[in-house]
Amino acid sequence: MTNNHPLSHRAPQNGLVWFDQDLRVNDNPALHQAAQECANLIYVYCVDPDWWQPLHWQCRRIAPPRERFLREGLTDLNEQLQIRGAGLLLVEGRPADVLKHLIKQYAVSRLYANISGSVYQQQTLNALEHAQPEITVVACEGDTLWREAELPFPLEQLPASFTPFRKQIEDQHLRPPLSAPKTLPPALCVGQAETALKRGERLQRSGFCGGTQAGKEHLDWYFAGGLPKHYKQTRNALDGWDQSTKFSPWLAQGAISARQVVSKLREYEAENGANESTYWIYFELLWREYFKWYARRYGARLFRFTGTGKRKPLTSFYPERFKAWSQGNTPYPIVNACMRQLNETGYMSNRGRQLCASCLIYEYQIDWRYGAAYFEQQLIDYDVTANWGNWQYIAGVGADPRGGRHFNLDKQTAVYDPEQRFIQRWQGHRNTAAMDSRDAADWPIEAPK
Repeated sequence: MTNNHPLSHRAPQNGLVWFDQDLRVNDNPALHQAAQECANLIYVYCVDPDWWQPLHWQCRRIAPPRERFLREGLTDLNEQLQIRGAGLLLVEGRPADVLKHLIKQYAVSRLYANISGSVYQQQTLNALEHAQPEITVVACEGDTLWREAELPFPLEQLPASFTPFRKQIEDQHLRPPLSAPKTLPPALCVGQAETALKRGERLQRSGFCGGTQAGKEHLDWYFAGGLPKHYKQTRNALDGWDQSTKFSPWLAQGAISARQVVSKLREYEAENGANESTYWIYFELLWREYFKWYARRYGARLFRFTGTGKRKPLTSFYPERFKAWSQGNTPYPIVNACMRQLNETGYMSNRGRQLCASCLIYEYQIDWRYGAAYFEQQLIDYDVTANWGNWQYIAGVGADPRGGRHFNLDKQTAVYDPEQRFIQRWQGHRNTAAMDSRDAADWPIEAPK
């Protein structure tokens, strides 16, 4: 793959921009470079039919809340492209097949994509290069704060845990975000597949709306008042729109970039002063950054039972337990409330995610990958690197030097929901059930009444 340096010779006639988790025109290096180098472009997003098929871990890749949020983001992206004289092509099909067909049909010579850290995206790009060597694949780095060449260490020497990574990189110079192009090369083809993104019924709105416009409005709103000065004290709240930044859905979708958030944060600090809380917003973005490079470093090991090491967790799979956990019918009201919030809205607080993961792994003794796959299905802010990296972290098979995180759920309830308002709001006490209804020999634990 090429780096992202502009060509010095005559621009090729036709190019293709493959949108993935970068649904924006602002601070989009792949789009920016393609617009400079090509006379005509295809702007395409692929709706993979495999999203609705079961995974290895009995989940599919997208549930109605996440699908709705994606639909809104794609609609917004199309509007942003149309303003600049282009338009989005939305095609249902596996990305490798779709891209291969478009390249051949429209004599495309250059394909542009922002690297997301997804092993599936990387496999697709590698397959295209192998199958069509006449194509130049331009892989840009638009999903991270820094380019790989700007890291203070080779990627193979990525620190094994977050703290040494943070200490080496947090003072590193950061390039400003790219401005959106005022105009774009004309689109070779536009249109939407009628069957795309119409499979799931709509659920109650979570308060989030997909797309750059909504993401920018939220970014501006958050930094318009005093919330950033108190972020560290409120960030672990289980509920409440203004308790944490809520940037993650738009960051995961790529409707806004991490560099845009940091730029806005620096403006806020320059006008209002910096403190521990404003630093902590940056600190959390560095966690995101770490997992981006962690996924690039370890590839498919992100999904391996033993993670990046060789230790096997003492867990298995228990269908009855997994069903109870996923539906929010466990003996733990705080876990139930979090899971019901997730199922209805597609969102859950960071603290809630840690507690639910700990419950599944350590109380229910279930293979952590089932939980990671369920979160992948449900979360509107699903990001492959952060989701699977964090589940490895809780399970003790990834970046946690302490070997996992097992939370005392009663203590966590007393600290984060002492009056049980969150539990009451999401009916965490409803349908609480014992962990098992049958023993290891398949005998009923309690005789039916």
